[in-house]
Amino acid sequence: MCLAVVALRAHPRYPLVIAANRDEYHQRPTQPAQWWSEGWLAGRDLEAGGTWLGIDRAGRWALLTNVREGGRRDPNAPSRGGLVTGLLAAALPIAQALPATVASGARHNGFNLLAGERDHAYWGSNRTALTRALDSGIHGLSNDLLDTPWPKVKNTKRAIAAWCAGGDALLAPLLAILGVREVADDAELPSTGVTLAMERMLSAPFIVSDNYGTRSSTVIAIDCEDRARMIERSFDPQGHATGDVDIEFALSAASAPLPGGESRLPRTDRRTA
Repeated sequence: MCLAVVALRAHPRYPLVIAANRDEYHQRPTQPAQWWSEGWLAGRDLEAGGTWLGIDRAGRWALLTNVREGGRRDPNAPSRGGLVTGLLAAALPIAQALPATVASGARHNGFNLLAGERDHAYWGSNRTALTRALDSGIHGLSNDLLDTPWPKVKNTKRAIAAWCAGGDALLAPLLAILGVREVADDAELPSTGVTLAMERMLSAPFIVSDNYGTRSSTVIAIDCEDRARMIERSFDPQGHATGDVDIEFALSAASAPLPGGESRLPRTDRRTA
């Protein structure tokens, strides 16, 4: 991912909302979101085999963004997509698995990881020693550390906060928010070691260019009845939608680990997907 906003306990219907754009080279082969045999719902990077965002049937989720560092990139570093699948597969609660995953990621190029169980979330990066739990509210991540106030992070957080405050049950407005293509003013641009033209292009929440751009927009929401929904919309190099994946499922009755190792009791009124 290159833009992800997470709303935790900020909406009256959805304790968790994730809205995220994946920016990538258009030539990189990708499989749309589907259930993996390992038990999670995610897209698949067909070049390296990992993913950028996924959720399992118990409500355990993880996503990754790269850290943009200009000329600091090791072409021989391992793929970062395996960090997400590793977190989804880990036996430990996310509160313990995330620090261990970040600590093991020294050989990777710069990354951020956001992960959680249902509406509990944690952040870590191999570009800082800090990992932390996220408070209730709206949090944003792009290609720098959590809540770094880049224009597209600030603007997307603001728009999603307004959507949450309005209590809208429809998720379609989130896809519209992710689809904003307006670039930032030069005075607001960060300096990340790339050209000014590149900084301008990358400042838009939704990026359109012939060789690199927003490949997909994804919304994940878990409601108060413990039902989850993922909507993934894919795009071509011109920014035209090429297809949607829309999957809804009830979170499994198996207990999900929470901070401290305790378990959430399964609901007795759960519906099947």
